[in-house]
Amino acid sequence: MLDDLRPKYRCDAPALTFPLCYSDKLININQLKAAKNLSKDITKDYHFMKTLLNYNVEVNEDDDAIKRKASFYAVKNRKEFLDSIGSDAMKNSLLILGFFHPYCNAGGGGERVLWTAIHTIQENYSHVMCVVYTGDTDVSKEEILEKVKTRFSIELNPDSIAFVFLNNRNWVEDSRYPRFTLLGQSLGSIVLGFEALKKLTPDIYFGTTNILSASSFRAKKIFGCRVAAYVHYPTISSDMLNKVQERRPGFNNDNLIAQSRVFSTGKIWYYKIFAYLYSLAGSFAEIVMVNSTWTKGHIDQLWGVNSTIVYPPCDTTSLSKLPLDGRQRVIVSVAQFRPEKDHLLQLHSLHRLLLNHPNFREGREKVELVLVGSSRNESDDIRVAKLREKCKELDIVDNVKFEINASFQVLVDWLSKAKVGIHTMWNEHFGIGVVEYMAAGIITVAHNSGGPKMDIVISHNGQRTAFSLSDAESRNIQINAREHAAIHFSEHVFQDAILKLFESIFGLNKSNS
Repeated sequence: MLDDLRPKYRCDAPALTFPLCYSDKLININQLKAAKNLSKDITKDYHFMKTLLNYNVEVNEDDDAIKRKASFYAVKNRKEFLDSIGSDAMKNSLLILGFFHPYCNAGGGGERVLWTAIHTIQENYSHVMCVVYTGDTDVSKEEILEKVKTRFSIELNPDSIAFVFLNNRNWVEDSRYPRFTLLGQSLGSIVLGFEALKKLTPDIYFGTTNILSASSFRAKKIFGCRVAAYVHYPTISSDMLNKVQERRPGFNNDNLIAQSRVFSTGKIWYYKIFAYLYSLAGSFAEIVMVNSTWTKGHIDQLWGVNSTIVYPPCDTTSLSKLPLDGRQRVIVSVAQFRPEKDHLLQLHSLHRLLLNHPNFREGREKVELVLVGSSRNESDDIRVAKLREKCKELDIVDNVKFEINASFQVLVDWLSKAKVGIHTMWNEHFGIGVVEYMAAGIITVAHNSGGPKMDIVISHNGQRTAFSLSDAESRNIQINAREHAAIHFSEHVFQDAILKLFESIFGLNKSNS
C-alpha cells in the first residue's frame, strides 16, 4: 500500500557509491532539480529528502549559507534517525510529524492533549511517524510510555513513536530568568528549538506547548518545515497589560513594580514590544488550534489568524460512570503545582472556613482538602514544600493532603470520593481540571474568568452546571454538569477535531486499518 502512495520520480542521473553523510560536500538543490523531474516545491517533499541521501553534489554559491547547512543536517540526521528505527515498516514512513513538547513527562492537562493527539494519529495514519522533542533526559522511552499508560490510561504503539531528547531545556526554565521572564524564555526557546530541528528535521513541526512560537521562524524559513500549533494560552495578553496598568500585584506582577509608576510604565512598554515579537513569531504557523474561546480571542488578535477551537480531551466516559451517592466531605483540587494555579488562595480559604466552623476540623464533620497535581521540576518541588510550610503556619495540616504526581487511578479515586472541586486560577486558559470535576459529578467552585467562565461552567439544558447551596439543586447540577462535559469535552470530540484539521496535510494517505 505504501508503495502505491509514493510519488513516482524519473531519475536519469547516476547515483554515487558512497552515502552523503560520509561526504564533506553539501547539497545543490538546483542541480538535483535539473537531474530529476520533480515539482518546484520539492523542499517540502519527504521523498526528495530521502533521494538526496544517494547523491553527493556541490553547493550552489548563491544559496544562503545558513539554509545550506540546515539542509545538510536535515538530510544527514534524518538518515541516521531512519537507520535507528527498529521497525522496517516505519523506516518507509512517508511523513514525520514532530511534536515539540519539552516537558512531555509532566503529567498535566497539556500532556493529555499531546498523548491523545498522538494516539489519534497512530490509530488513523499508519504512514506517519510521531516524534516527540523533549527535555526529559532522566527517563527512557519505555518509562515515558508507561507513565502515559498509568497517568492517562492511554496506550501508545511504541513502533510508530520516537523521542528526541534535548539537552538545553534549562534555557526555557522560568527559574533561569527572575527578571524579564517572558523575553528570556522566548529567546531560550530559540536555542532549544534549534537543537531539536538540528537533531531531526520533521516534515511538520507541531508545537503543543507555548514554547514553540519563538522557534517557528527557524522551523519554517530555515529548515523548511510546515508549522502547526496547539496554543494553550497566549504568552502575552491584554489582561496582563491591564493588570500592570491598574498596578495590581500578582504572581507575574511583583509588588515592587505594582507600587511604582515608573516601573509599571517601563513594564507596559516591555509587554507591548514583546507582544509585537510574539505576533510576528506566531504568524509563521499554518495550522493554529486553541483550547478555548478566551484563548482564541487573544491569539486571533495577536497573530492575525482565524484559529480553530479544539477543546482539550477529558476521559468523560470513565468519569461519568462514578456514582453520585456516598460522597465524602472532601474538597479536591486538581492542578499542576505552578504559581498561577494559586494554591495559596485555596489554603487561606480553608483556613477561613475552619475558623468560621471549628467543628469542621475533626470528627464526623471534618472537611479535608486534597491537592492533586504534578511537580515538573525542582522549582515545583520547592513550591510544594512552601505550601506544606504554609499549612503548618495556618494550622490546617490535619485537613490538607497532597497527592504529588498521582496515577490516573489515584486521581479517579479522589474524584469518586469528593463532593466539591475547587479551582482558583485567574484567567485559566481552559481548565481541564474543572471538566474532570463536572464529568465526575462533583459540585464545582471555579474562578469566574477565562475558560471556565466562557466555555465550561455555563448552563446546559437551561440549567446551571456549577456551585449551589441547595442539596436538592446540587443533584440537578451534578447531572447537568456531567452531560455538558460528555457532549463538549470528550476524547472523541477532540480526536474528530484533530483529524479534520490534519486531513488537509495527509488525509489522502489515511490508514485503511
